[in-house]
Amino acid sequence: MTAVGPAEQFFVHDDDEPPRRKKKNKSARWILGAMATLVVLGLVAAGAYLFSLHRSYSSNVSHFPELSEEDAQEILPPEEERPEPTEATNILLLGTDANGGSGDNEDLPRVPGGGRSDTLMLVHIPEDSDSVQVISIPRDLWVEIPGGRGWHKVNAGLALGGENGHWLTAATVEQLLDVRIDHVAAIDMLGFVGMVEALDGVRVNSSYPESFTTNEGYTFTPGSQYMDADQALSFVRHRSSFPDGDLQRIRNQQAFIRAVIQEAATPSTLANPVRTNDMVATFAEHMITDPDLTSTRAAALAWDGRGALNNISFSTLPTAGSGWSSDGQWIWHQDLEEQQRISQAMWEGTLDEYLNEDDAASE
Repeated sequence: MTAVGPAEQFFVHDDDEPPRRKKKNKSARWILGAMATLVVLGLVAAGAYLFSLHRSYSSNVSHFPELSEEDAQEILPPEEERPEPTEATNILLLGTDANGGSGDNEDLPRVPGGGRSDTLMLVHIPEDSDSVQVISIPRDLWVEIPGGRGWHKVNAGLALGGENGHWLTAATVEQLLDVRIDHVAAIDMLGFVGMVEALDGVRVNSSYPESFTTNEGYTFTPGSQYMDADQALSFVRHRSSFPDGDLQRIRNQQAFIRAVIQEAATPSTLANPVRTNDMVATFAEHMITDPDLTSTRAAALAWDGRGALNNISFSTLPTAGSGWSSDGQWIWHQDLEEQQRISQAMWEGTLDEYLNEDDAASE
């Protein structure tokens, strides 16, 4: 028996026998090499997958035109009068029915072309990106439109601003809640419906306590139920059955969006590149955003917020009751106290806590 060095002390052998350690090291190197190859291949595949999604988004999404200096002066208040930016991200979603034709448009006084049955949602992503809060703004909320345009329903900015209506609506919401709007996106409801088709349907939880039948003949019952694309579109458009009209429709839209997000984020869906790519392409095809919400920016927001998928809160901006405007429009009045609390919570990064307190108080 010979003396062994430190590196061989765990592999003692006879002088006339080949050291077994060398064979074991060769095997270990092979295993490590194979593992490294798999990791590299996985990274390459993931990179190709992300590149494919990036390309699907950028090749299908459209962007609003940049505001000219002259239009900016007409549409937006002076920079010094706008709320300061924060580390949070606020995105205004304008849900339109441009390709669907719900037959629910209004003939509003003093609004060229009439109003649209649009959905307005403010998506608030806190600085830490570990949660997302979505606040729906009732379309009949009575607000002051910037630029000396007077008082109108909140969605009137889309018509009053002409081709820059999305910017005027963003300025209106900034003024309403005293928070900076970082991005604006208009999403055709058919974009969500296309996602439902890509997902082969979704299960949506109807919060309405009774069954109701839509104009298209679909009947929905309280609780969770499967919906295909046509049923889902009918579900989110309907409001005539509800005593509070648009408020229940907002709840239905929120329930539908929650269902789509939950189904789209399941491991089985994310592990299916074809299905995921179809969802991104379909959704992007029905979306128009501000020029700064590029595919790179959208991907960064999605990546930073990947841990918030199970922590998304939906709420509706409180109102102070309904009434009639001086020109005969049925409207919701602003709840100035609650709006101030919401604004403060967004500034402080505590909107999630505020909404949880509000939910607990309503139980």
